Amino acid sequence: MNQKDIANIRKQFKLDNDLLQITDIFNVYIRKESSDIYHQESQPFSMLEREQQELFMNNFKKVLTGQLDVKLFEVKFQDQAEDHTRHILHDGLQADDVEDWKEQMLLIVEKMFKDVQYEKDMVVTFIRGEYFKPTKRSSEEAEVSDRDEVYTNSFILCSINQTEQPKRTLVFDYIEKEFKSSVVVDSIINLASPKAGFLFPSFTDNSADINRVLYSAGKANKPDEHFIEDVLNGEEIMTAQEDKAVFEFVVNEVVGGQVDTHTLSNVYEEINRMMDEDEEEEEVTPTLDYKDVERVLKVSGVEDVNADKVEMAFQKVVDDEKYELKASSIVPKYTSKSIKIETKVANISISPKDLKYVRQVNFNGKRCLMIEVDEDTMIEGFKLIPEASLG
Repeated sequence: MNQKDIANIRKQFKLDNDLLQITDIFNVYIRKESSDIYHQESQPFSMLEREQQELFMNNFKKVLTGQLDVKLFEVKFQDQAEDHTRHILHDGLQADDVEDWKEQMLLIVEKMFKDVQYEKDMVVTFIRGEYFKPTKRSSEEAEVSDRDEVYTNSFILCSINQTEQPKRTLVFDYIEKEFKSSVVVDSIINLASPKAGFLFPSFTDNSADINRVLYSAGKANKPDEHFIEDVLNGEEIMTAQEDKAVFEFVVNEVVGGQVDTHTLSNVYEEINRMMDEDEEEEEVTPTLDYKDVERVLKVSGVEDVNADKVEMAFQKVVDDEKYELKASSIVPKYTSKSIKIETKVANISISPKDLKYVRQVNFNGKRCLMIEVDEDTMIEGFKLIPEASLG
């Protein structure tokens, strides 16, 4: 899945939408002390009160919110695993009877809480339904409605939420005309901040891929490895943060630990060019192996670069010799001021495409940061005048 595929599905999670049909919802309440099921409840989603439907819809959108490889991760299932979750989910997706579907989902709940102790009571929510995508873009002039032909995709979505105990408050009793402390024993289910979740199957363009699942982490760059590998039976993943760290290590190894801004700007520009070409061809985000990194560094002006040198740098930090870095993870956002330059004197934000206008120079025996500008520089309403020329 790419960010566009995820956005297309997420925007459908709203009430009174004919492009999304949620048939069933299944809630399972787990006690923290024993990790046992305390209560389970299943019903058609349409039977919920409208206010509950809205709360759950917002919760499901939260599960599908975030950047790929930061908070959302497309996970490939392992080839072999005992009681494989891929088979459980596929059987649940194909189940005609609600009881059969619930039985499969309970198998996943069992895997979630096996040998795992949570600090608070947890609620696991499963829904199943169909998401429809028009085969053509809508047009006011078209004689045939864009809803007449649609792609139909069945799915299962899971959301895991923790419970909170309500705070005791002081209330005024209008009938008895007295102040008293409130006594509330009901747990509050925190639907605003899911601890984890997933969508099965994964979708690319208009095709479902039952060999992959979209996993949602509770916090950015902190996926739960146990959940991915032991619950979902997925392969190991790398976050965007980890990809970026690998790239920075490899480049530093090759260039000797230091690089000028002009070269670094060229590196970012070349990788961004690859991404633009890929976007025009509507393919997935490009990846770079050690040979690609060698080519990027060469065209960017780095001297004394060869495939062996880059490959050795890769091997120092990554076990898999065939490992590929995602281009989108290693390049800061190109059109925004995503690069932070921090010094004791000032912090500066600049976009990758403008990095070439920044240089570190020696002036009067001191290191200085020089920024090339085309316009007058204004500070607090005052226009600066040139003080010296570097020649």
